[in-house]
Amino acid sequence: MPDTFKNFVAGEWVAPATGEYFENRNPADWNDVIGRFPRSGPSDMLRAIESAKRGFARWSKTPAPIRGQVLQRVGDLLVARKEAIARAMTREMGKVLAETRGDVQEGIDTAFYAATEGRRLFGRTVPSELRNKWAMSYHRPIGVAGLITPFNFPLAIPTWKMFPALLCGNAVIFKPAEDVPHTGHLLVEVLIDAGLPPDVVQLVHGQGSVVGRAMIEHPDVPVISFTGSTETGSIIGATCGKLHKRLSLEMGGKNAMIVLDDADLDLALDGVLWGAFGTTGQRCTATSRLILHEKIHDRFLTMVCDRAAKLRLGPGLDEKTEVGPLIHEEARQKVAAYVDIAKKEGATVAIGGRIPQGDKRLECGWFYEPTVFAGVKPGMRVEQEEIFGPALAVLKVGDLAEAIRVNNDVRYGLSSSIYTRDVNSAFRAMEDLENGITYVNAPTIGAEAHLPFGGVKQTGNGHREGGWEVYDFYSETKTIYVDYSGTLQRAQIDTYET
Repeated sequence: MPDTFKNFVAGEWVAPATGEYFENRNPADWNDVIGRFPRSGPSDMLRAIESAKRGFARWSKTPAPIRGQVLQRVGDLLVARKEAIARAMTREMGKVLAETRGDVQEGIDTAFYAATEGRRLFGRTVPSELRNKWAMSYHRPIGVAGLITPFNFPLAIPTWKMFPALLCGNAVIFKPAEDVPHTGHLLVEVLIDAGLPPDVVQLVHGQGSVVGRAMIEHPDVPVISFTGSTETGSIIGATCGKLHKRLSLEMGGKNAMIVLDDADLDLALDGVLWGAFGTTGQRCTATSRLILHEKIHDRFLTMVCDRAAKLRLGPGLDEKTEVGPLIHEEARQKVAAYVDIAKKEGATVAIGGRIPQGDKRLECGWFYEPTVFAGVKPGMRVEQEEIFGPALAVLKVGDLAEAIRVNNDVRYGLSSSIYTRDVNSAFRAMEDLENGITYVNAPTIGAEAHLPFGGVKQTGNGHREGGWEVYDFYSETKTIYVDYSGTLQRAQIDTYET
């Protein structure tokens, strides 16, 4: 009998008011049931909101350096539990152990970075335009922050949102993706064990359309942070706009790697294999387009196909595995559908394009062969739409200017990459590529915790996660004026009166 898990609400592990549960299964072996998790209802979310309001009242008055010390302990516990959490995450999400260890390490880095910000929530003092008057600003907490996170980075992305929100003095309600509830459970255990006051964090499992919606629509949750599809983000954005909520959206990507004719092709090959097929292509920053200069196109396409054919599929807990399963059957069917779309539009499947056959290790999981589309033209659906799987569209261009145009001609703008030895080409690309992130001589994946992360166009709504900018999102700026002149001073009147 699989374990039954609970929500964490009002300082306790509690069963859902609905009495209903859903199964969490291993995508590499669908017969492996990890546990039963709450299929919560709106009343569970309402109780969590009331608890979070109490937590905010206490936590917001805790000095920021003390809040930082709690997050330091969170980081220490993540270090101690890194391997156990990584193994649990691989079983739940599917990606290989090297990647889930990296996922946990990103959470560790984010915790330690947040801890230092407890002594760096800088305001500003500036000269007043009037005599005997002081002017300054400072950051203050906002309230309850609702966090909705995806399946592909079950620990890292929640920490990107949660740790800055907590450091700034907010309480948080955490709604993890239904596909990865166990990692969310383990993260909240770490927070409680580190000494975070229980009312400050709430964990509510369930469907986004039910409990996520209840949280987004509630007036007492003034901050929402969402990572997921552009379509869902648009719906959330409309609701939050009507309610005047602060909202951070991190959504889709259709990221391109450009390889020019002067590039180090061996280095570029390693980059595109990692960028396209790492996490089985299930990253918002995954390399889903490969833009090749015509002089090296044929040679490099052959190199990619030769290496991709040798990638070893299998369960992520096997240290020899290089590519794990997709998250569920629907995701695999989506990739298969795009293979048919590519063929109908005139592209060819250079390699892959099939569900693997004949390997008993793969029969019970959602595996799909690494796939490369050749002969792709700008405007084809496989070149424009996010597939979110191990599928790479290859395009041919005549020069850097054309490569930049192709890169920019999609609705997304998250990450981009260029391989070249020419510093002039690199700097031109850095300036002209319409993306929130650009890598030079590195793939489109590899964000670091102390730098801003996010995109432009339909990838996001202008906010950034990570780095220093996220602390502005989770705090309000308050401006203070202190007049010690003893008289009425009228700004812009007394100052400039002639």
